Amino acid sequence: MKRRELLQRSAAFGFMAAIPFSMRGKKPDLGSMRSSNDLPLGQLTVVPSPLKPPTQGSIPVAFLVSEGAVIIDFCGPWEVFQDVSISGRKDAPFRLYTVAETTTPIRASGGMKIIPDYAFDTAPAPKVIVIPAQNGGSEATLEWIRKSTKSTDVTMSVCTGAFLLARTGLLSGKAATTFHSAFSDFEKQFPDIRLKRGARFVEDGNLASAGGLSSGIDLALRVVERYYGREVATSTAYVMEYQGQGWMNPDSNNVYATVRTSTDGHPICSVCDMDVDTSTAPKSVYKGKTYYFCSRDHKELFESAPEKFVKTT
Repeated sequence: MKRRELLQRSAAFGFMAAIPFSMRGKKPDLGSMRSSNDLPLGQLTVVPSPLKPPTQGSIPVAFLVSEGAVIIDFCGPWEVFQDVSISGRKDAPFRLYTVAETTTPIRASGGMKIIPDYAFDTAPAPKVIVIPAQNGGSEATLEWIRKSTKSTDVTMSVCTGAFLLARTGLLSGKAATTFHSAFSDFEKQFPDIRLKRGARFVEDGNLASAGGLSSGIDLALRVVERYYGREVATSTAYVMEYQGQGWMNPDSNNVYATVRTSTDGHPICSVCDMDVDTSTAPKSVYKGKTYYFCSRDHKELFESAPEKFVKTT
């Protein structure tokens, strides 16, 4: 399944139907690095609530995967956690592993084949969980998330992984964000969750959610900062040659805060706000007006209750 198709399906159905690298050379001069608004890095935003790393041993991080797991959603955070280096520390700061309902190989987005390290009943207890966009969402999966989150420091979703986390009930009454083209559907499916449009990531207790795709890198860097401080997080980003600074400002996705409106010149899907090509897109006529969709699934969803979607177009 192509990534775009997975994102469409995830947004429509909430998944019913998505050895650390050692730093070499001189550390960056944190005071000399500047943000886009020309402030030193340490002055950008409020300091997040700290987390306490173990005095010895590694922090276990579980990456929940199933068919169609979007690669950047979990590989981005994986790269962040594996690249953390703490001077004088014997153990790797984070211990990373994949977990799934079974250890049967799965196909991630783009066809990458993954053999999960653990099944739910054999996986070590995680202190951090990463939930990417994916197709899976069985009751066993939801129950593993609920049970494991009782003892995690952070359970984080990336992109439409927020739908899976929301289906556990753990986000009820809390704030969250997701992939920008899934905003409308997320609000409809989970009205008891306070969706934050324009947020790069949202933290609420031990739950956290990132926006789409690359936003997971920023949330992972924020987790590193909460455990080991800003200097370590900044050094990690430096090693990665990652120059994005959204991890220091959770409200840095403002470009996605405005609700998009479909126009003749720039048509979008009437369900998920994705761009569409009117020459090939499925369409439906409602009360004399034509509406276009990114997929047949979304056309069918619209036609099942068009009044729900016309209000936001």
